[in-house]
Amino acid sequence: MTKTSRPPRRAWIARLGPQGEIDLDRAASPRAIVEDAVARVGADPVRWAIELNSVVLRRIVGEVPVLGGSPAAVEMLRRGNEATTLRALFTLAEGPAAAPPADEATLEGIREFVHRAIPLERVLHGVRVGHAATTEAFLRACAELVGPEDAVDEVTAVSRELFSYVDELSDTMIRTYLVEHEVWSTSAAAARADLVRSLLSDAASMDVDETSRALGYNLRRTHEAVVVWSDSPMGGSTLQAAAIEVLRARGATTTLVIPVASGRLWAWGTVPPDGADGTDLTHGTDPTGPWEAIAEALSRQRMRAAFGTPGSGVAGFRRSHREAERGERVERLRREAGRAPRYATAYADVAAIALLATDLDAAGDFVRRELGGLAARSAPMEALRSTLYHYIGAERSLVDVARRLHVARGTVTYRVKRAQEVLGHDLDDRRFALHTALALAEELGDAVLLPRDADR
Repeated sequence: MTKTSRPPRRAWIARLGPQGEIDLDRAASPRAIVEDAVARVGADPVRWAIELNSVVLRRIVGEVPVLGGSPAAVEMLRRGNEATTLRALFTLAEGPAAAPPADEATLEGIREFVHRAIPLERVLHGVRVGHAATTEAFLRACAELVGPEDAVDEVTAVSRELFSYVDELSDTMIRTYLVEHEVWSTSAAAARADLVRSLLSDAASMDVDETSRALGYNLRRTHEAVVVWSDSPMGGSTLQAAAIEVLRARGATTTLVIPVASGRLWAWGTVPPDGADGTDLTHGTDPTGPWEAIAEALSRQRMRAAFGTPGSGVAGFRRSHREAERGERVERLRREAGRAPRYATAYADVAAIALLATDLDAAGDFVRRELGGLAARSAPMEALRSTLYHYIGAERSLVDVARRLHVARGTVTYRVKRAQEVLGHDLDDRRFALHTALALAEELGDAVLLPRDADR
């Protein structure tokens, strides 16, 4: 056994030794680090730590396979875990203050996990598995090498010191992961956003397969787009999580999320063509579908989302996105008009309004021309417009309108009669144009009504 420069704080550490033949030259750590370790605690304890690392590595990869994945990835994991095992050895031999800072090999592995998009919870799972296996080995060796009269106290002390060591190490790893994730995701997000913008503006000039690989998203599939936004300050990760959640609820198997501004992002999900999984991917008003749950989830998080209709290939990717943005515009106009918020909006439900409001000035001219005095901005006129809109839509059913508006049938009769008087013509005259103008006024309010200086 190689002699150390100073006796270890715990005598039994110097008696550690491997069960098999372990060549120090085969260590994962650089030669200088191994030589320093030998000088500090002895050759056999270092060989023991290297042997232990092989055992722990197999357990980590076995329980958290995503941390491996390739020979290069396993080697990087071996190097990082060997460094943490040696630090644990120094902690027990010389005291916590003598242990060097987290080795660069450990932090390099954490950064690699970020680049491979391995979630932090999986990384921490691996840390817990490694900690359990390492602690088990140290405690077993301690129990074997320490006399019975001191074993209980020593095992307790070792367990406490290893727990503190791993707790500090975990904090360092989490900080490293989050810092790297912020830098990496920001730069990657910027590159992906540029690529998506190019795809949306000039898809003809792009190679579909190459772009799919760059985005990590198959553009040849069927897509449903969504725009998610919030008026409250919140982290981009919160919006991203919400976008993924609502797309999964819509049947998406993979997703692409692009933050575009503070409190706003674009997203797409690959969905089964023609709702092959039985999910209705066209209309949003079916209360038995996922929409009610989606709207509830969004309302809790103070977010809103507008969905396009599914489309296949790059053309569908672009069209669904355009529809989602139009749906978002309708919802923003409705908010300006003081309408009750809709947290989840399906383009199929607002397509007519969105198209009619593409030219808002022209839409306003149309509404005011068709409605005349009914276009005035006042509570009485709003009640007449809303009642007449629902009355025409319900095929003149007084019962249906009364139930929808929570008023008496007599009130509906009065309002319809009064609205017809304001219009100055029969409801069957230009019925389609009348109902369309009423729909625009119902949805967009002030944006298409008479200017305030024209109110009477």
